[in-house]
Amino acid sequence: MDQLKLWNFGIIDFIDIFLVALLLYYVYKLIKGTVAINIFIGIIIIYFIWKLTTFLKMGLLSSIFSGFMDVGIIALIVVFQPEIRKFLLMVGSTNFGNKRKFLKHLNFLKTDEMVHTDVEVIISACQKMASTRTGALIVLERNNNLDFLTNTGDAMNIAVTQPIIESIFFKNSPLHDGAIVISNNIIKATRVILPVSSDRTIPQRFGLRHRAAIGITEKTDALAITVSEETGQISYLKNGEFVMFKDNDELIKMIKKDLA
Repeated sequence: MDQLKLWNFGIIDFIDIFLVALLLYYVYKLIKGTVAINIFIGIIIIYFIWKLTTFLKMGLLSSIFSGFMDVGIIALIVVFQPEIRKFLLMVGSTNFGNKRKFLKHLNFLKTDEMVHTDVEVIISACQKMASTRTGALIVLERNNNLDFLTNTGDAMNIAVTQPIIESIFFKNSPLHDGAIVISNNIIKATRVILPVSSDRTIPQRFGLRHRAAIGITEKTDALAITVSEETGQISYLKNGEFVMFKDNDELIKMIKKDLA
């Protein structure tokens, strides 16, 4: 019988296991390093206790846990609302959902060449601002449209250049507060107000600029680059996390790969 079951393992079973593994991987990415992991573990424990009491035919306990599990979906939506939102954004922003990558292969549908963001110019500007301890917050748009953010600032349509970026974040400039949003090598808006992350695990040394960078990369698939006004340190953020890099050349390669 066991050998028969083994031989019945087919391609559908393999796909089933692969999709479950992929789902668990996404869940792990969402909740690792947050208090949500403790809540998730608690729900798993309650689920197994419910199954155990049902198996042992413990009627009273089983009915209590069964009632809890009946409303479990609603409780999950309420408790994990930020994580569910981020999960849906992650799924919608995968390579399968990347329309620009798809259209890039359909050469006969292209009317003009895609414009690529000049990452070297951006990082060069960040280096210059870092040397003068000029604070900066730069958001790079990817698949998720950020028009809902640009409406909070001043709409622009300026090609990315090093002098422009430096002049925007110059301390006496009226545009230096807030973030700038860049898409396809165009500065779409300045003085943009970003959602600030409420994650209590963020070290105290990081101020509102870094919390805003974490917040926007948590809620969308955008990339963020910050320059600390206090230390002059350049930080790169993706998926709500700081990405480590050795030098600016490595940082440029990483950003180019993430924007591709």
